[in-house]
Amino acid sequence: MKILLIGSTGQLGREIIKSSPNDIYLITPSRLEFDLKKTKECYEYILNLSPDWIINSGAFTNVEKAEIEEELAYKINALGPQILAKALSKSGGKLLQISTDYVFNGQQNYPYKTDQKVSPINKYGFSKAKGEEYIKQYLPSNNQSNILRTSWLVGPNGNNFALKIMQLLNNRDEIKVICDQISSPTTTLSLADAIWKTIKKNEEYTKKNKSFPIINHFCNDGLASWYDLAVTIKDICLETGLIKKAGEIKPIQSNEYPSKTQRPKYSVLDTFKTKKTIGLKNSHWRNELLKCFNNSSPLKI
Repeated sequence: MKILLIGSTGQLGREIIKSSPNDIYLITPSRLEFDLKKTKECYEYILNLSPDWIINSGAFTNVEKAEIEEELAYKINALGPQILAKALSKSGGKLLQISTDYVFNGQQNYPYKTDQKVSPINKYGFSKAKGEEYIKQYLPSNNQSNILRTSWLVGPNGNNFALKIMQLLNNRDEIKVICDQISSPTTTLSLADAIWKTIKKNEEYTKKNKSFPIINHFCNDGLASWYDLAVTIKDICLETGLIKKAGEIKPIQSNEYPSKTQRPKYSVLDTFKTKKTIGLKNSHWRNELLKCFNNSSPLKI
């Protein structure tokens, strides 16, 4: 099976490569070779390659910058997936698009199901929601559309909350972290595993002429605030010797933190149906975070 991975140098892309099954021919172009901003070149690249699958882990993920660089965020997160879907509608391949809990407004206090209407409250969430919309528009059938939403991605590489907290703990006597936004932290290792299992299960469904769900939710189990996550990262780092000293972590409310954008207060995703469909066991985010740090190469802070 020939699979094109977009975003191969990102934190998730690296884990997708590491966990790639042996029977997969994985193509991992650099951003110079495949730039989501250059839609015409991307379209031609896909038609020439004719992959069986595209995994799109590439995205404009800086929520704050998306408010300022709205056009760029939309080009990458919405028009990028649109051109992937257009090309695959011609070549016949399938798309697995990584999406986000930020397509929801966070105003309900129970987990969001896969079939709920999206209602983003910031430019980042809006661009990702439009990307989903375009994919469903151009790949409406034959199990070609696969949208996998996740939340609060952390891992041992790249630019993410866990590594930022490690740096701050090592360099400051005190850090303030928001305590009134709630979701489910998810590691890049566990999401990469879910991605490969989704592709495998989709292929099984297709062979049996069964319809595979277009939208799925995958996150690690359990709820947390950014403050809860930061405290756990501190504990793990001290226990494992990743840092020798650590500053104090103080909880603050969202309105105490200077920000250009709104963020969902509660963006927990309901993952029950997805985990049952693709055959994944439940695992708490704390366990997955510890596993992520223990099984990875030494982290640099």
